[in-house]
Amino acid sequence: MHLKSVYSSKRLTASLLGLLLLVGSPAPVAIAQANKEASNGYQRPPETMASIIDAPSTPGVSINSKGDWMLLLERAGYPSIEELAQPESRLAGLRINPATNGQSRASFINNIKVKQVNGGQEFPISGLPQNAQISYVTWSPDEKQIAFTVTNAQGIELWAAGIADRQAKKLTTATLNDAYSGRPFSWMPDSKALMVKFVDEKRGDMPKASLVPAGPNIQQNIGKANPSRTYQDLLKNQNDVQLFDYFMQTQLKLVSLDGKQQNIGQAGIIKSADVSPDGQYLLVETIQKPYSYLVPHYYFPYHVEVWSRDGKVVKQLAQLPLAEDIPIGFDNVAKGPRSYDWRPDKPATLYWAEAQDGGDASKEVKERDVVFMLEAPFSGKPAKLAGTKYRYRGVQWGNNNLALVNERLWKTRTERVVLVHPDKPAQTGTVLIERSYEDGYNDPGSPVYTKNQYGRSVLMTDKKGDNIYMISEGGSPEGNRPFLSEFNLKSKKAKILFRSEAPYYERPVDIIDLSNKRIITRRESEKDVPNYFVRDLGKKKITQVTSFPHPYPQLEGVQKELLQYERNDGVKLTAVLYLPKDYKKGDAVLPMLMWAYPREFKNAAAAGQVKSSPYEFTRISSGSPLFWVTRGYAVLDRTDFPIVGEGEAQPNDTYVEQLVASAEAAINKVVEMGVADRNRIAVGGHSYGAFMTGNLLAHSNLFAAGIARSGAYNRTLTPFGFQQEERTYWEAPEVYNRMSPFSAAHKVKTPILLIHGEADNNSGTFPIQSERFYNALKGHGATTRLVFLPHESHGYAARESILHMLWEMDNWLETYVKKRETASSKQ
Repeated sequence: MHLKSVYSSKRLTASLLGLLLLVGSPAPVAIAQANKEASNGYQRPPETMASIIDAPSTPGVSINSKGDWMLLLERAGYPSIEELAQPESRLAGLRINPATNGQSRASFINNIKVKQVNGGQEFPISGLPQNAQISYVTWSPDEKQIAFTVTNAQGIELWAAGIADRQAKKLTTATLNDAYSGRPFSWMPDSKALMVKFVDEKRGDMPKASLVPAGPNIQQNIGKANPSRTYQDLLKNQNDVQLFDYFMQTQLKLVSLDGKQQNIGQAGIIKSADVSPDGQYLLVETIQKPYSYLVPHYYFPYHVEVWSRDGKVVKQLAQLPLAEDIPIGFDNVAKGPRSYDWRPDKPATLYWAEAQDGGDASKEVKERDVVFMLEAPFSGKPAKLAGTKYRYRGVQWGNNNLALVNERLWKTRTERVVLVHPDKPAQTGTVLIERSYEDGYNDPGSPVYTKNQYGRSVLMTDKKGDNIYMISEGGSPEGNRPFLSEFNLKSKKAKILFRSEAPYYERPVDIIDLSNKRIITRRESEKDVPNYFVRDLGKKKITQVTSFPHPYPQLEGVQKELLQYERNDGVKLTAVLYLPKDYKKGDAVLPMLMWAYPREFKNAAAAGQVKSSPYEFTRISSGSPLFWVTRGYAVLDRTDFPIVGEGEAQPNDTYVEQLVASAEAAINKVVEMGVADRNRIAVGGHSYGAFMTGNLLAHSNLFAAGIARSGAYNRTLTPFGFQQEERTYWEAPEVYNRMSPFSAAHKVKTPILLIHGEADNNSGTFPIQSERFYNALKGHGATTRLVFLPHESHGYAARESILHMLWEMDNWLETYVKKRETASSKQ
């Protein structure tokens, strides 16, 4: 069952955050006013927008496997810029808080409540610290306890709480090591202790960089092709190497629920450690030298070993080298074995995959990958579970001699699921599913899991093992209608057990009682906040479990409509239109903000499928365009911009043409409906949506203004591929140049607002992308403004930053869209 880079421009310091950088503006007075405002630092948008940001968030939910208890995980508001400005070490693709030895920029839960699913009674967990910063809330295997971490100024502590007494207690001091991604603890199978990553107490003092360099920093390549994509936060020098060792040095310990600790093995640069289902062994991966200045930590050399419970090395499974030579391409992987894990249905059996093509998917081979198994005591020869036709993507295990091997082929967007029997390894499996994963209308879904005798998640089946159960988003021409199905492993046919019906969007979450056909769903509608319900499918009865209030009543009454229309090449498109609550048919046309994020497809029919539901509740996040529906704008969100390349054609070969055609189709639709003013439409997007915005303003005259957040604009700065483009710049220079708004900066005549986080860690979207694009625009007399948000990454986190972003966007739209002459007045 489901249980639920370093960049700091000295020229662009924090004092420049609000600086107005307008060129070619027709109103010098406006420049002076904006400069005056900029000197006041962070700005606050209109109260209707700010109040949404400050509204309490809806709790997260985690339900146990029996479906009788639910955890309500309450989150605090956005962190302050002061919190975000704390020291941060950016090393090998990791961002570490040196004060806590944990991941920086983490989001936290500040309270936990326990709720009965039957009856709905809620209980607080007592003993939690005031204003707690809680992470990694995890059920014990017997589901009588939960464990979690609490972060404070000194570091990270391990805590636990019983479900029966609902009393939290601290198990350790603030010495956990959470520098690496992943949870820093794991429950032991007996639910009486946990395996925990600790900071190595013998690591010494933090290395300090010398002001006098020991010598030049040198990289070298001798005649070997090692292409790599563009990464942020890489190691830069020997001091970075020493810091990486310092923060990553980890000691594993066994911690009991009474707080007693026992060391497990020797300290090291531990990448991961996983307990076997029977609790007798550990699967441990340790990072080795030499490190790299070209690739992130997950490509560093590492060893894979099996340890006994007391830390002795039982078996060395692999010594994997630095992976700087993986060929460019989305189906390519490192040479050698990979993806080691424990079988959840056996006491201590490992499985892993190994590429048979040297990691290069362009090679013709009989089997792309082979999946192996090895059981304790790990002294025998590995058994072959299966060979794959496409690239291996994982195994889903059942308790009844059942395993589903997942494969994908990116070039054709094909996926398949093969049924194999682990007790008959290497026999040809049965292909259950083979389909285009772009095709949402025929997506059978993902399996439902249950817990086995080891407390591990395995496939839920009926008593005979003939059927598994699947939850799908339920794509359809009328919108997504999630469903739960019973999938027969022999006939390969699915029987729908429950499907969402209008006027609701209701998604199955879990099966809590298979024999009595009781499930938990999350139901919402255009007006109803998402809440959890128990459905008795046999009795056709539904019981509400939670009653979360409307998180932002400012949006109550906002009108929503799912639009369907067609591009000039016949590709079907969709978008979601939002109108102010008091807007009536026949009223004057509105200014509009169009927001989008392009997606690539290999199939035009799949590109044209409806990808949302008209019955979903109107959600709003900090980066959403929906704020402007409260300001009298029409908002067109989730606007389809598919980039299609069928057959031998690549989607990006005609990127610009398809982009403009999609924009024209969307504008024509809302203008024909009589809701939007053709002369007062802005376009915007974040990341690849910002890239889209730059291109639309460079290659069309469709919009009154543009807003581009955290984008990349010069593709020669990402020469070894970007997004879904796997050709290099040298293979397709014309594609890279034509797709770069930077190359067409002289054509941009529409006002464009650029916003970027100074500490962007996303691959390819270095802050210099916005800086260089702005300079190119400025140099050609464009009306433009560049805003760098101090300490912000690819997504913006601090409350002050988010409010200022909204203020910037609102001013831009008010100045260059709402106040612009209407189309009717021009006629």
